[in-house]
Amino acid sequence: MKRIMLKSKVHNARVTGVNLDYEGSLTLDTALMEAAELLPYEQVHVYNKSNGARFITYLIKGDPGVVEVNGAAAHLAKVGDTLIIAAYAEMEDEEIDFWTPQIIIVDEDNKIKVKSI
Repeated sequence: MKRIMLKSKVHNARVTGVNLDYEGSLTLDTALMEAAELLPYEQVHVYNKSNGARFITYLIKGDPGVVEVNGAAAHLAKVGDTLIIAAYAEMEDEEIDFWTPQIIIVDEDNKIKVKSI
């Protein structure tokens, strides 16, 4: 049986910009993407801790410290909001015991504070 498991998470990312007129996506600091093993155009679920909004979008590479919500989702966040950015993967039951998600916790400047082992 396949199960959907947490693959990667960036916790406490602070929104640095919103751009309603961009075609869509979430722009994320490339270093955070690499640390969390996230790829450009990979689907992510975004949970806004500041207002409770949730949405699904995809990632694009950003400059250091950047977390920008683009397109229609820009209505769901404002600068300074705190986000959880999560990606999931399908796994067979026998894979689960050997799986560890990549979890990154960032500080108020979107710098890595804690990285899972």
